[in-house]
Amino acid sequence: MDTVGTLSLILATLTMGLVTGAFVVFWHTIMPGLATTDDRTFVGAFQSIDKAIINPWFMISGFVGALIFTLIATFTQFGRPTFPWIAVALVLYLIVFVITMAVNVPLNDAIKAAGLPDNPADLAAIREAFDEAKWRAWNLVRVIAGVVAFASLTWALVVHGRTVVG
Repeated sequence: MDTVGTLSLILATLTMGLVTGAFVVFWHTIMPGLATTDDRTFVGAFQSIDKAIINPWFMISGFVGALIFTLIATFTQFGRPTFPWIAVALVLYLIVFVITMAVNVPLNDAIKAAGLPDNPADLAAIREAFDEAKWRAWNLVRVIAGVVAFASLTWALVVHGRTVVG
C-alpha cells in the first residue's frame, strides 16, 4: 500500500500541475491573445484550439488523470499526515472539474457547433454568445483553485518525504 500511496501522490501532483498549467496558459496567453483578434479569427482559432485539446494525452495526463490520481492518493493516505493536504487538493480539483463541465465545456461546445460562417454579423453573434468574459472569469477560478490544489499536493509530497525519512 505504501508504494501505491507514494506513486499515486506523485502522479496526482504531476497531473495536477499539468492540467493547471493548461488553464494558466489559457488565462495569461491564449485568451488575451484571442481577445485582440477579429471575430472570424477568434471563432476559428478557438474552435481549432478546443478540438486539439480534447485528446487522450490531455485527458489522461491532466484533466481526468488529476482527478483519478488525487482520489487514489486521498484513499491511500487516509489517516496519515499527508491526508489533509491531499483532501484539500481533491476538494479544490472537484470544484475545477465541476466548473469545467458546467461552464467552460458548454461554452466550448456551443462555439464549435456554430461553425465558421462567412457573414461577419453571424461571426459577431457567435462570439457574443460565447461570452468571453464569462469563460475567462470561470477559467480564472479554475486557475486559482488548481494552483492551490497543486501547491497542496506539493506540500503533501514534502510531508510524505519527512514521514518516510523521519
